[in-house]
Order: sequence, then structure tokens, then C-alpha cells
Amino acid sequence: MKISVITICYNSACHIEKTIASVLSQSHPELEYVIVDGGSSDGTVEIIRDHAARDTRIRWVSEPDRGISDAMNKGVELATGEVIAHLHSDEYYLDREVLAEVAGIFRRSPDALWATGGFHFVDSKGRFLREIKVRRYFYWRLIHSNIILHPATFIRRDAFLAAGGFNLSVKYCMDYHLWLRLGIMGAPVPIRRAVACFGVHGGSRSLSQAEAAYAEEFKVRLDFLKSRSMWQFPYRLEYLVKKRLNRLFVRRLFAAADAPSEEAP
Repeated sequence: MKISVITICYNSACHIEKTIASVLSQSHPELEYVIVDGGSSDGTVEIIRDHAARDTRIRWVSEPDRGISDAMNKGVELATGEVIAHLHSDEYYLDREVLAEVAGIFRRSPDALWATGGFHFVDSKGRFLREIKVRRYFYWRLIHSNIILHPATFIRRDAFLAAGGFNLSVKYCMDYHLWLRLGIMGAPVPIRRAVACFGVHGGSRSLSQAEAAYAEEFKVRLDFLKSRSMWQFPYRLEYLVKKRLNRLFVRRLFAAADAPSEEAP
């Protein structure tokens, strides 16, 4: 079973080496690595070109795009694997057995359309900050909140295309927009461990612009409910409470990432 991992990037020279290394070190033999660069000018392209010259599993392109959703969709168009995954340039797999485990899950569950696991928040030095475990899945829980972790999620390419891919009009929560459509098609198979690491730093778009992202997630949820003539009022109340908790969570995460490392005695 071929798995295509897709990394989109733009001026990511300070992070992307670790991402590339974590993908290319995977033990799973049927691997394709697709890198979509948005036209970087900081040395990212040179890093990608150097790795591609030494590893034929890499396919890459560097050109302007119409945003994150467009770049991720472009990666899927280039991919030829049966299963796809998106791993951004400040993320990396926890160990070299991740994709082998994912392939095994799909082989044992031939009707499964997608699978998802947990991840670790880490700081810029790779120091562990917090684990987010895979959530117990019910579709109504997904409607209430984005309980699916993007770098820890793997999707059959045919299912991704059938669901319509990422919506170009969504700026932050294109993953949640997709999960709502995939969830109608079937429940994800849980991966009962952390499989990826998410880097916390000032350039973490989903964290540094967390309030705007959370507001967009709420809009995506209301549009979805409206399209299915479902009651929206409880979700409006829930949003008012949860946005404060979300703000506090992000502040604490950045504080932990900025805290000095403990010195060895």
C-alpha cells in the first residue's frame, strides 16, 4: 500500500529539515513524498532540491499558489498513493514506524476511509509540552468541536476526492470543513497513540491566529448546521464559553514553549 505524505511550505528553511527527515526515515517501503512550496526565498527550495537529488521518493514543485487549501489540494493532485497525509513544515512524525502502522490499519480495515491518532505539542527545540490523545469519536462530537488532529490523520485518496478536498474559501479551518464532509461518509479508525509532533512557535499560524481560526471554525459549523436545517442556538452559547477557554489554552501553550529548559544538575 503506497502512502503519499504531502508537505506544503513557504519560507520554512528553519523547520523543514526535521520534517523531511522524519518522513524519509519511515520504515514503510511504499512511500511517496510530495512537497509543495509556495515560491520560497529563504533557502527552503535549496533544501528541498538537495534532498530530492538524493532520494527519488520525493516529488516537488515550487510556484505561487492561492493559499493553504490550494497548495494542499495541489499536493493531492500530484500524489499517486492510495492513502494520503498532510504533514506541514513545522511538524514531524514521532518515530519511523508511523506509516507502517497506518498501512497495517488500512489493510486490516479495508472499508475504512480514514484513520486518525494523537500528537504531541513540542517547542522549537523538540521539548515535549503536552500530549493530545486521539478522541473518542462520535459524529455529533465532531459537529460540536474539531476533535480530529490534522498531522495525525490519514485518508484514502479516493475518499478525499469524493469529499471535495479542501475548500479554497476557508482560510484557517479547511481541515475541519473537510472532516465534517468525511464524517458523513464514515467514521475514522482510531490510532491509539501519538503519531506526530506539532511545533509551537511564533510562526505557528493556527496558534498565533487562534482567535480568528476559532471564529472561522464556528462559522463553518453554523454553515454546516444551516445547510442541514439543524438547530444552531446551543452551538452559539457553547462558542461564547469555549472561545475563552481556547484563548487561555493557547496562552498557556506559548508560555510553556517560551519557558527556559531546566539545566542539568
